[in-house]
Amino acid sequence: MGCGKSSAVAIFRELGFAVIESDAIVRQLWDTDAEVQKAALARWGNAITVSNSQQIDRRKVAAVVFGDTKELDWLEGILHPRVSKLWRGTVAAEPQKDWVVEIPLLYEKNLASDFNFTLCITSSPALQAKRLAARGLSPADIAARQARQWPLQQKIDRADFVALNDGSLNFLRQQIVQLAARLRGT
Repeated sequence: MGCGKSSAVAIFRELGFAVIESDAIVRQLWDTDAEVQKAALARWGNAITVSNSQQIDRRKVAAVVFGDTKELDWLEGILHPRVSKLWRGTVAAEPQKDWVVEIPLLYEKNLASDFNFTLCITSSPALQAKRLAARGLSPADIAARQARQWPLQQKIDRADFVALNDGSLNFLRQQIVQLAARLRGT
């Protein structure tokens, strides 16, 4: 979180890789899956809606779930199977493509073995915190979300490849370009 996964994914996309972003699937589910919406509204009611509407406010949902492990586990139990089904189906439909699947909780959810290789994007804790603060997250929000993730060093230790994102976007791009060439054997 805040290390630059989205930037790396954008670079892979520019290089011609087919990309699936789990966070985008989650946003799509919130916007289009009536069962997800109905379940969330039944559980949390108007506490998660935009004023005077039945439209779900994802920031309000985040405030509920990242403050309560039980609630987050419940939500992940609804969302994660749907996300998995969607990305697996998409990849299976076009196995010939060079796929990049972005999954923020890859290791935490024991999904790494489903892939040919893993890439961990890293950055210093200070820069990570600065990026997250720029997105409007408070130090408490950051800490609550990080508490649900493995420490970055554990992810680095398990990853097949690691890219450092403490420099410019061009520096990250150079790393991704080199990795892409290696993966494609060029």
